[in-house]
Amino acid sequence: MNLKPDEISSIIKAEIKQYSAGLDVTEVGTVTQVGDGIARIYGLSKAMSSELLEFENGVYGMALILEEDNIGAVLLGSDAGIKEGDYVRQTGRVAEVPVGDAMLGRVVSALGQPIDQKGPINASAYRPIERVAPGVITREEVNTPLQTGIKAIDAMAPIGRGQRELIIGDRQTGKTSICVDTVINQKGKDVYCVYVAIGQKASSVARIVKILDDFGAMDYSVVVVASASESASLQFIAPYSGCAIGEEWMESGKDVLIVYDDLSRHAISYRAMSLLLRRPPGREAYPGDVFYLHSRLLERSARLSKEYGGGSITALPIIETQAGDISAYIPTNVISITDGQIYMESEMFNAGIRPAINPGLSVSRVGGSAQIKAMKKVVGPLRMELAQYRELAAFAQFGSDLDKDTLNRLNQGERIVEILKQPQYKPLSVEQQVIILYAVTHKYLKDINVEKALDFQNDLLNYIQTENPDILSEIHETGEFSSELEKKLTAALDKFKKDFKI
Repeated sequence: MNLKPDEISSIIKAEIKQYSAGLDVTEVGTVTQVGDGIARIYGLSKAMSSELLEFENGVYGMALILEEDNIGAVLLGSDAGIKEGDYVRQTGRVAEVPVGDAMLGRVVSALGQPIDQKGPINASAYRPIERVAPGVITREEVNTPLQTGIKAIDAMAPIGRGQRELIIGDRQTGKTSICVDTVINQKGKDVYCVYVAIGQKASSVARIVKILDDFGAMDYSVVVVASASESASLQFIAPYSGCAIGEEWMESGKDVLIVYDDLSRHAISYRAMSLLLRRPPGREAYPGDVFYLHSRLLERSARLSKEYGGGSITALPIIETQAGDISAYIPTNVISITDGQIYMESEMFNAGIRPAINPGLSVSRVGGSAQIKAMKKVVGPLRMELAQYRELAAFAQFGSDLDKDTLNRLNQGERIVEILKQPQYKPLSVEQQVIILYAVTHKYLKDINVEKALDFQNDLLNYIQTENPDILSEIHETGEFSSELEKKLTAALDKFKKDFKI
């Protein structure tokens, strides 16, 4: 076939017009040092803080230290296949996690990947794990209660939706149990729950997931796990991932409860990473920004005003103390960030007073704003009577001759302490709490043996449920404690008291 020169030139011109150079321009750096889950990278001068970086073998890292001529990155996987001289590519993305209703009932890693053998998560959206907390203008005051179902907390250190209430105490004093009970108590209350396990044994997390499953709480919960066997970098990002999952629901107008278990281990993992990145150590070898580590996380818990969706995130961070020392570095940091604390005491726990909540050191800075009016009215004298009892009990050890008034106060205090005991995984509704606390503060138990106090409580609640259910329903629906209702309850208590077998 003979082609004329002008035909050949027209074909070449047409091809040139259609040709487009698809160049993929990416900045590439080089690994200069790797080990202990940390990599030093030369180059990548335009990398962002917290940006994801992709290594040659497919493992991702996160840029944490941006220096003049190199970057310090933490690896979000094994460093076994990474060596000096490997190329590292910028991704232009920051770490993000899947969010939305597809997460409910799932157990996921710190990166949002499923680890419960229930198949992939079909998430509709992703959110960056780090973001700026809601501003002052977008917030609303905390005035709606979040019921824990635990008498000692709902009566004396009430928690409101959008609050941050620290749970602090030595190991093995029941901190996690309080949080698990609170999650179980949200059943049917339209509150989504996120439980973040940081640096815990995998067996402990599996036990908690099973308990939540058994009580039907996994239907409205998601568990984020960075266990003790995982790298410090994954333990570091786990709470931020959990918070991002909760924020999606908050911004769509839902109420969310998030548990960080625990932030002491979170601070330890951050310290390990910082020391490996050769950042200057400060007090107790923690880096200088360890306060910001937790403040930027906990400030993301808020109650948004109606114009901004009206949702909320309530945070229950856990801090473990050593020998009850709440004046150590991390405990004081987190106490100053939160809106109150529930202090768990080893001596009370060992004496069989469980939950072992110290009413003197436990406080909610939201206070009565986060209680229904009925509860506020009933528990007025409770804290004072408990404080007097603790003081007199210490004094009574040294004196044998006690006057009648002192004996009466001691007897009343003993019964209050007994009534505030509560078995694990048995939360009480707020209306049940109001009835039993009314009975104890109005001295209906003064002639009941202390050992029989909890039997009295259970029988009384069953009696009210069967004989006077309208009392419970009125407190539940109105939240009020009117004088007519008080008369009705007093009559029911008098009648029950005659029939109760002491």
